[in-house]
Amino acid sequence: MQAAKELPACPVETTLMLIGDKWKVLILRDLMPGTKRFGELKKSIGNVSQKVLTAQLRDMEQNGLVHREVYAEVPPRVEYSLTELGRSLEPILDAMRNWGEGYKSQIS
Repeated sequence: MQAAKELPACPVETTLMLIGDKWKVLILRDLMPGTKRFGELKKSIGNVSQKVLTAQLRDMEQNGLVHREVYAEVPPRVEYSLTELGRSLEPILDAMRNWGEGYKSQIS
């Protein structure tokens, strides 16, 4: 995880730094219900490249939002889940969904 001294002074900026990327928010959305394998994430998120998804997952793992579990099998099985810290973002995602639904209903 990042040291506190490296984080922006503004808490909103800190949150955006951690989840401000489109793909990170979609990763959070898709991991809220539970654990997923890489291929399941890639399929549920849509047109994200494997390289970008891998980079986003690694960054989120480094920041303590995502847990990566590697199973010693052939072929190797890797599963991703949210940490307690990652799961604590659920109210933010709920608020984003509610706002988006309201926006869509107002412009329709």
